[in-house]
Amino acid sequence: MGRLSGRIAMVTGGGRGIGQGISTVLAREGASIVIADIDLVNAERTAAELAAGGAATFVVHCDVSDAASAADAVSAAVSRFGRVDILVNNAGVVGSHLGAGATEDDWDVCYEVNVKGIWNMTRAAAPHFFESGGGRVVNIASIAGRKGTGGLPHYCASKAAAISITQSLAQELGPRNINVNAVCPGLLWTDMWRNLEGMIGANDTPEVVERRQIFERYLETNCPLRREQTPEDIGEAVAFLVSDAARNITGQSLNVDGGIEMN
Repeated sequence: MGRLSGRIAMVTGGGRGIGQGISTVLAREGASIVIADIDLVNAERTAAELAAGGAATFVVHCDVSDAASAADAVSAAVSRFGRVDILVNNAGVVGSHLGAGATEDDWDVCYEVNVKGIWNMTRAAAPHFFESGGGRVVNIASIAGRKGTGGLPHYCASKAAAISITQSLAQELGPRNINVNAVCPGLLWTDMWRNLEGMIGANDTPEVVERRQIFERYLETNCPLRREQTPEDIGEAVAFLVSDAARNITGQSLNVDGGIEMN
């Protein structure tokens, strides 16, 4: 029996990358998994993999930046499983341009998904948590929300806001037995690092090889543990925060970054 046996967990953007790692770990701990994603191809693939391992799964289309879509997704999950116990607000974007090339659209999409998306999903889930007597929310922020990074002001600002909204929601929802925390991932070799949602091709192209070398050099210089983080590392942190072991933890933001940021 896993720590989350019998729980229903909804993971936004759960079909790939960090979201897939979170979904995998929560399923391993016994939770039934609702993957709420705008990318149904990857969502269905991940759900099939989890189901093959024995997990109960459900896939629902969801655009977290749209309040109606968020509400419909939560309603569909409740219709399928009867309730939702855990909400993981993982869906996130980094925009399409860097530095001086960042546009107003980059700022808008980071706000709409990385900040407003948390609000839309939590607002949709809250009444169901109230009805069942409580719940757990984990928001996936970033160490980029701890300290700004050159070239990514729009992304860093949105992740700082994700940390702030975590604290606000923890204050508001705590009296209703709802814990709200955040996880701040460090450096993961995902599509986001490989340059904005897979704009670069296969991993053996010269561009990606060079980016991998830059990635490894940064880890060697800035990460005390000298190793990269994985989606499953983030999933393990989430699993702890939504477990009974963390019942008295709320409003916190946990860095999972090998010690890059120590705060």
